[in-house]
Amino acid sequence: MLKSVEPAQARELILSIGTTAPSTETLPLTELFGRVLAEDVYAEIPIPPFDRSPFDGYAFRGADTANATAENPVTLKITEEIPAGSVPTVDITEGFAAKILTGAPLPNGADATVKYEQTEFTDTTVTFTAPVKPNSDVVRAGDDVKLGALAARRGDVISPAAVGLLASLGRTEVVVYRRPRAAILNTGSELVEPGNPLPFGKIHNSSVFSLTGSLAALGIDAYNAGVVRDDPQAIADAIAENLPKCDVMFTTGGASVGDYDFAGGAADRLGANILFWKTKLKPGGAMLASEKDGKLVLALSGNPGSALIGLLHIAAPFLFRLAGRREIQPEAVEVHLKKPYKGSTTRTRLLRGRLEISGGRAYFAEEGEQGGGALSSFHGCDLLGEIPAGSPALDAGALIMAYRI
Repeated sequence: MLKSVEPAQARELILSIGTTAPSTETLPLTELFGRVLAEDVYAEIPIPPFDRSPFDGYAFRGADTANATAENPVTLKITEEIPAGSVPTVDITEGFAAKILTGAPLPNGADATVKYEQTEFTDTTVTFTAPVKPNSDVVRAGDDVKLGALAARRGDVISPAAVGLLASLGRTEVVVYRRPRAAILNTGSELVEPGNPLPFGKIHNSSVFSLTGSLAALGIDAYNAGVVRDDPQAIADAIAENLPKCDVMFTTGGASVGDYDFAGGAADRLGANILFWKTKLKPGGAMLASEKDGKLVLALSGNPGSALIGLLHIAAPFLFRLAGRREIQPEAVEVHLKKPYKGSTTRTRLLRGRLEISGGRAYFAEEGEQGGGALSSFHGCDLLGEIPAGSPALDAGALIMAYRI
């Protein structure tokens, strides 16, 4: 068993647990947001499917306006009006134009459009005082997505825009990966579920709720496996009971080195293969990763803030892969510290904060209480700022790496 590994090594050790592609299901457009595509989607039609006008105006042959000036305007006769959704009935030939509305198909022969306000017009004619080049202001078929193009890739997370794109292609449903299932087992004789009386010396069980929400954002469905007392055999029994019901298991509490930290003893009783115990990370370093029956069992800190950091910074790539995502590494950005970082650290330090843009620069704005037990600083937090191990105090404006969450 490895002890006190670097965060990057912890991620790699967890990723060493082999995973198979999750099973799939077919869902309608209305249920796709946030799901992971399990098929490549190719365009069976171009988008847009025909040449069309980008605005209300006129469609015509650009060559017919080549000699138009304010002194010698060119007047074309109107053949028809083409609203969006209709089909042109008259081809455009020399000396003619069609009135056209936004999104309507260009009539055959037309190769340019112009806005109403750039012309002079009557019910039967349109007059030009300046030339319009051929192929001006025409949205061509396939300008957005060409016929046969790869429109969406397997492993992509489906965004709202992607749902609209699929609808534009005429798809009513697609194949997605089923969301993996996680169990969250909370350990600690001090925990009381919200809604129950809170005796002195006890605390409400908060981690299960913040972890469940964070897992949902990562594409994982989670359930509460309950609270178990501080006893290694009781913990091992609860893990053994829940492991067949889930794809990955998390426990909270008991991952440090105190007299009542029983995660390691529980793993031994399970016969699990322990990958590492503790990471050189603050907060969130108290964790124990093991593998049992091909599944990850990750014991996180009992401190709610530390547990969230361990989940988001160490376990996220494994969870992304488990969910079928193509890109599994969290997005990293280079940012400037908005205020100084005082002190030094022998371990990688992760700070909770927000991305702020000022004067064309990206800044990391540290948020609230940074202790391992604090959850309030996660509210509004969208970045984890990284202070590398061994860093001295850093001035405001110093560059650091940060990770989107």
